[in-house]
Amino acid sequence: MTDVDFRQGSYPVPGPQTTNLADILERVLDKGIVIAGDIKIELLDIQLLTIRLRLFVASVDTAKKAGIDWWENDPALSSRASRDALQEENRDLRERLKELESEAPERKPR
Repeated sequence: MTDVDFRQGSYPVPGPQTTNLADILERVLDKGIVIAGDIKIELLDIQLLTIRLRLFVASVDTAKKAGIDWWENDPALSSRASRDALQEENRDLRERLKELESEAPERKPR
C-alpha cells in the first residue's frame, strides 16, 4: 500500500493537460504529419496489385519548407500555371506554323 502525503505545504502533481481540437490542428499543420500505408492483393502467392498510400497533412508554409509545391505548377489547381501552360502552347503552335509556312511553296494571295 502507498502512503499519501496530505500535509498543508505540499502541492498536488499536475495531471495531463487538456487540449482542444483547434490546438491539435494547429500543431499538426505547423509541424506536419505523414501517414503511410501499403495495400497488397495476392492470390495463391501471386501478387496481383500493390497500392502505396502516402498522406502528408501540413500547412502550405510547412509543405513548402519540406520541398512540396506541386499545386503551384499544376494547371488544374493554379491559375498562374494554367496561364503559363497556355502561353507555352501558343508559343509552340506559332513556331510550328512558321516552320510549315517556310516549307510550303509560295502562294499568290487571292
